[in-house]
Amino acid sequence: MQHYGTFSDDFHVSVSLGTELELPNNRETLLHFFERIKKQYPSMRNFYTREKAEAILEEDKDQDSYRWASVDFKRIGTGYVNPPTLETAREQQSFVLELVPYALGVSPLDCETLNLIFGFHYLYRGNHNLLVAETLGLPPAFEGLLERPGVKVLANDPSITFAVDESCRLQCRLHIEPRTSAYHIRTGEFQEEQLSVFLTVRRFGSLDNDQTFVSVLEELYGIAGQIMDNHVIDQVLRPLQQAIAIK
Repeated sequence: MQHYGTFSDDFHVSVSLGTELELPNNRETLLHFFERIKKQYPSMRNFYTREKAEAILEEDKDQDSYRWASVDFKRIGTGYVNPPTLETAREQQSFVLELVPYALGVSPLDCETLNLIFGFHYLYRGNHNLLVAETLGLPPAFEGLLERPGVKVLANDPSITFAVDESCRLQCRLHIEPRTSAYHIRTGEFQEEQLSVFLTVRRFGSLDNDQTFVSVLEELYGIAGQIMDNHVIDQVLRPLQQAIAIK
């Protein structure tokens, strides 16, 4: 896989494991889980809770690049913002998933979803919705709408979800998220906001007997790599990067 961070201003890769049953929430279990992670990655030393439901361990966020891990009621997450290499992020995610069955008692039977998410973020001062329309185009049935006098694009967040297996348990979603509101367009006052592109590869349901969380993660990385290299880089990321640079 290429180092995808070169195609946007910021890049993050994260993994989340959703469970059917609620996760343990006693302090001893949670602290043991996070202490194991901290032992492996000593710079992950910032520990806190959010709204008494989510526990988070992370590196200093004032750095350009940092790791994080979290546990919520029915979700375990871990990610890396601007990783030096994709393999570095994958090693961290595999380590956390290896801990999950032993430290938190999560069985492969208890898997609701396992998600791999690539996020690409561009800083752009202007109408994100119009930029996406002009750069990536619109469905042919919509193109004529922009030819009407005085038309302003207020929302344009293309999204597609598709399955890559017969059972539809392996699904991918490509989604573009502009952050321009009607207020910005009405006043003409545009702040420098993040325009984001997300690729999510998701596996639904309990794992098969010969699978582990780590082996499924490897499968998700393989699928994501093919979609990125065969479509997303040249058809989405490069055009957006070049259009923003010109403007």
